[in-house]
Amino acid sequence: MPIDDRMKKLDEMNAIAELGGGKERVEEQHRKGKLTARERIMMLLDTGTFQELDKFVTHRSSDFGLEKSRPLGDGVVTGYGQINGRLAYVYAHDFTAFGGSLGEALVRKIVKVMDLALKNGAPVVGINDSGGARIQEGVMSLAAVSEIFFRNTLASGVIPQVSAILGPCAGAAVYSPAMMDFVLIVKGIGNMFVTGPDVVKAALAEEVTFEDLGGAMVHATESGVAHFMTENEQDCLSLIRRLLAYLPSNNSELPPFVRTEEAPDRRDEDLREIIPDDLYKAYDMREIIRKVADNGEYLEVHAGWAQNITVGFGRIAGESVGLVANQPLHLSGSLDVDSSNKASRFIRFCDAFNIPIVTFVDVPGYLPGMDQEHQGLIRHGCKLLYAYCEATVPKVTVITRKAYGGAYCAMGSKYSKADINYAWPTAEIAVMGPEGAINIIFRKEMEGATDAKGTRDKLVKEYREKFANPYIAASRGVIDEVIDPAMTRQMLVAALSSLKNKKEFRPPKKHGNIQL
Repeated sequence: MPIDDRMKKLDEMNAIAELGGGKERVEEQHRKGKLTARERIMMLLDTGTFQELDKFVTHRSSDFGLEKSRPLGDGVVTGYGQINGRLAYVYAHDFTAFGGSLGEALVRKIVKVMDLALKNGAPVVGINDSGGARIQEGVMSLAAVSEIFFRNTLASGVIPQVSAILGPCAGAAVYSPAMMDFVLIVKGIGNMFVTGPDVVKAALAEEVTFEDLGGAMVHATESGVAHFMTENEQDCLSLIRRLLAYLPSNNSELPPFVRTEEAPDRRDEDLREIIPDDLYKAYDMREIIRKVADNGEYLEVHAGWAQNITVGFGRIAGESVGLVANQPLHLSGSLDVDSSNKASRFIRFCDAFNIPIVTFVDVPGYLPGMDQEHQGLIRHGCKLLYAYCEATVPKVTVITRKAYGGAYCAMGSKYSKADINYAWPTAEIAVMGPEGAINIIFRKEMEGATDAKGTRDKLVKEYREKFANPYIAASRGVIDEVIDPAMTRQMLVAALSSLKNKKEFRPPKKHGNIQL
């Protein structure tokens, strides 16, 4: 065959492959307000960098009439390119072909890019729009999907894994995104569930919609499965680019440095006024974070879930840091089951990828109550202790106000091996708050007092002056320095700079056994 004919054949094959399930199904995808797999990849990657792999792969199944349709690519687009000028691997389910369902050939394509990502130390991004396992392929579909789960496990802590939910993600297909480091979901079009509404109705006689069962709002605010929720696909893909800009490509690299024009010794006098005079009044901890971070930028993770703690990424003097802080606006910043899980996993991610951890503390304790105890607050609460103790990256802690009891220990305290611990003059470090403490210590004195209220007020005042301040802790070396709030940024810059070459060794072991 002459070369011109061969080139014509190649062009024809490319054109067919790029139509996925065909022109009509592409148009249907657009009518739903959704982009195609290739459009999504082109929007995610730097312009002109996408290199496709396995474009002409087809399935080999012949049961249930599958032999009548063998679309090129078999329901997924895979390959690699660049994000922010750095190598990244990507796969995107093509809903126009078999509903993006996971068959053996499709999974082999995904596994190939995951293997390449691991070999080359680059992030992998999965764009999910799939009806789940391909039922017509039976057990081989499930066997193949398990290969993805195995790669997710191998890649965990080695390369960043990010998943975007831009359509249905059901059944067996839902576990791979959940095993990744970050899940983004788009309102209105993304949903995740193990069993769909029809199965729920058949099994439990309950009527439920896709959105109520596993929509974006459910997973971003109630289940905690989704780390980010966006309004549309464009915002979602842009957010992935922003997220990856904070992360190293793999666990043997440091996060990318971004030069800033902001002075490292910048003061902010407003920080002196941010803690209310009323000790029981709330304030937004994110204001403190934004005032110390470069350009006031803070990429909050899990913003809608477990809001009594806030976690996310920022930069200080150009260096990426993971930020963990109690949030007094919600439950007074106390720790509960969900916030312990949220912060623990974030801390462990930062530790795996060489991202220093900066902690801001204003915590009255663990959330009391029968409901929390029955949910396993002890089991879940100790995860936070475990995560901080396990982490060997630089750890700097700033106590802004309350730091009481076991929650103080859990929030990056000196004896969970934080490297440098600062406190503001407004800090109160004690086993419990003054009111609770005098109820226990001076119970008999108050029972016999003629002026109970006056005696109580006097004892509270004495306890607060003696214990509810940072100076006792500083005198014992538990706090390294009591600092002017206005100088918080420059103190963090100095601390993180001093810890840049930190090396910390732990006993050799296969792995620890965190309470799950």
